[in-house]
Amino acid sequence: MILISQSAAALAGAALALLVLGATWALWTGLRLRADASVLAEGNTRLNTLVSGSPAQAMIVRADGRIEAPRRLADWLGLEAIPRELDALANGDAGLMVEDAKTLSVHVAAAQKAGKPFSLSVRAKGSERALLVVGERAPQALNAPGGVVLWFLDATESQDEINRLQRGSTRLRAAFDALTALIEAAPMPMWYRGPDLKLLMVNSEYVKAVEGGDSEDVVARGLELVEGAGLGGPLANAAIARDTGEPQTAAMPATIGGKRRMLRLHDVPLPTGGVAGFAVDIEDLEQARGGLKRFADAQRAMLDRVSAGVAQFGPDRSLIFCNQPFRRMFAMKNEWLQDRPEFDRVIERMREAKRLPETRDFPAWKAERREWFTAPEAVEENWHVGATHLRVVAQPMPEGGLLLLFEDRTQQFELQREHGEMQQVRTATLDSLAEAVAVFGKGRLQLWNRKFRQVWGFEDAFLDGHPQILALVNAAGPKLTNPAKAEVIGDLVRLAAQDRQQRGASIVFADGRHFDLSAVPLPDGNALVTMLDVSDQHRVERALRDRNEALEAADRVKTSFVANMSYELRTPLTSIKGFAEMLHGGFAGKLSESGAEYSEAILVSVERLGALIDDVLDLTQSEGASLEKRPVDIEMIAQGAAEAIAPLAKEKAIDLAVENAGSAGIVSGDARRLRQVIEHLLRHAVAGTPSRGRVLLHLDGNAKVARIIVSDDGPGMSKDAAAKAFDRFAQGGDRNAERALGLGLPLAKQFVEAHNGRIELFSEPGEGTLITVELPRG
Repeated sequence: MILISQSAAALAGAALALLVLGATWALWTGLRLRADASVLAEGNTRLNTLVSGSPAQAMIVRADGRIEAPRRLADWLGLEAIPRELDALANGDAGLMVEDAKTLSVHVAAAQKAGKPFSLSVRAKGSERALLVVGERAPQALNAPGGVVLWFLDATESQDEINRLQRGSTRLRAAFDALTALIEAAPMPMWYRGPDLKLLMVNSEYVKAVEGGDSEDVVARGLELVEGAGLGGPLANAAIARDTGEPQTAAMPATIGGKRRMLRLHDVPLPTGGVAGFAVDIEDLEQARGGLKRFADAQRAMLDRVSAGVAQFGPDRSLIFCNQPFRRMFAMKNEWLQDRPEFDRVIERMREAKRLPETRDFPAWKAERREWFTAPEAVEENWHVGATHLRVVAQPMPEGGLLLLFEDRTQQFELQREHGEMQQVRTATLDSLAEAVAVFGKGRLQLWNRKFRQVWGFEDAFLDGHPQILALVNAAGPKLTNPAKAEVIGDLVRLAAQDRQQRGASIVFADGRHFDLSAVPLPDGNALVTMLDVSDQHRVERALRDRNEALEAADRVKTSFVANMSYELRTPLTSIKGFAEMLHGGFAGKLSESGAEYSEAILVSVERLGALIDDVLDLTQSEGASLEKRPVDIEMIAQGAAEAIAPLAKEKAIDLAVENAGSAGIVSGDARRLRQVIEHLLRHAVAGTPSRGRVLLHLDGNAKVARIIVSDDGPGMSKDAAAKAFDRFAQGGDRNAERALGLGLPLAKQFVEAHNGRIELFSEPGEGTLITVELPRG
């Protein structure tokens, strides 16, 4: 047995006590920690439950881009699992939209670097889900240094509501803008008053009516459209509308644009307590009402003068008007009509006067006529009263009355009978005509005569069926030389029947017959087509045409012959002139005095003959030749022409005078030809004037034409000679050879007409000759 000392026992006891105390403290601490852990576990479970059911889901983005997120967020994004990195959220067919993912990455990077919080709206692919992302730097407790916490909130319903509200706001804004624009564009003054009846808004028409600067100026100054704001004024009307809650209307005068106008004011109360108003100009309406009353009076005065009987009943079925023919037609006395009898009494009075058709059951007949007042449309009847035929028209009036019209058609029936007889006479007359005649109406052949059937050779059965125009054209085509020409019949009928135009055409039958067609519009809207046989006329025309062509060919041969002869005459004439000049010049020896005179006479004759040949060439070659037109000074070329003719006038001791009024001016033409015109006229005058006579060249003009007048005091010309003065190669009765040959005037006429001018000759025996030329400026 081992003996333990007291100190050792004490130490052992102390150690055991300490051990028991430590075990007790450890047990208590463990129990306390266990309780705390249980509380923490319970709190963690509650927090996890709240987080999983929260409308916001958190995602942790670490500094290296790795992410941590709950499964619910993956479901929101349509992902099977949350990817490891942020950039992978947009990969595949699910996840965020690519643009949203890029924008989110940019904001996350900014939050990591600068700790900048952000808010962003994103959408999931293939889904209408809208997510709101709120990002901020991760707190230290999350043990994610440099990371960012992203809170995803499902804002689909909120976004839809926002979009709906935005659409509603946009629609309301558009409606407000449209309403404002409508009010501004309204052609009438419009305004809005507040609950205190002060003007708050006016449109441009209101500003214009009160002659204000603009709407703000009018509102600030409180300019009223209608003068006076007391009892019965515009403010009183608006106050009644505000207090009663009922729209008010009043007619008031106003001065607009310096003129007094009558306006109808409309004040409409609004839920806000204000009053909206507008004004309608009824000045024209009031005048129209007065005009309508005057028109009604004039209409009644006019109805009093028409031949038909007219009676008007009011809504109470009393007679309010009847004209004189009605009174005469039904033997109505003025004294009885002044009491405004009712419809039934008027009918009975008409029966007493024996002016109604005979009927067995008069009360029933009268009741049927009483229904005219409520008939949906006008009723028309024919009454036979003895030998009189009446057309009765009953027209219900919009206000409930009835208008009766009685037209005596007895004479019309007589005319219809006479018209039937005239139709028979017309048919017999048409059949007796030598021309082919047909009447077309409503697109068909209506009437024809025997000659028409014979010309075309149509069968009676075909014509009796009143064929349409197209069928008639098709049947007529094979009978013509050119079958397509038959369509001209339809064209003529349409022009006459529809366009009311008279037209004509020609057709040729296959057997050689020629007919002239003529379509004439008839008063009844139909078309009359006549066919005239012109076969003999065409044969005559053909013969005349052949003869004319032969004459034209002969004229061309003659012109060619004259031109060739003129050229041929120039060769010997040139030789004669040359030898005569050599003789006169002494190349063959000195000539005697008489020989010199003879040689000079030869030269003068050669010169004259050369001029005549030139005139003949001008006549044959200038026809149709183009003119070299340019501005021509008439006074200058006239002076040159007078100087050229002066030696001829001097030889005959003729006084050649030039009288210039200073208004001849400039014309557009060929200067050489116009000078030849003046020279030919002067030469003609000098040739026809005896010695010591006088020739006058007069020049004047106006804005349209330049005028040249050549006159002489010679013996004049006979009527026949004057008539042939402008004919080529015509033989006159004058003794002078040049004037008798008549080359100058035809040339002058040809050149003047080539310039679109006019030339006239006036002459009488013993009175001299006067020739006028007018040349247009253009």
